[in-house]
Amino acid sequence: MSQVAREAGLSRESLYKALSGERSPGFDTILKVIRALGLTLHAGAANTTG
Repeated sequence: MSQVAREAGLSRESLYKALSGERSPGFDTILKVIRALGLTLHAGAANTTG
């Protein structure tokens, strides 16, 4: 957890708070954690025709 926090540019305490479920992390925080984990996020349009 410490390494992920460091690579995301967050304090370990901030990362724990963001992921604790007690509050909703900002999208910027989520993106920082995703990048720190070496992952990418892709979005696509939902099929809304039914």
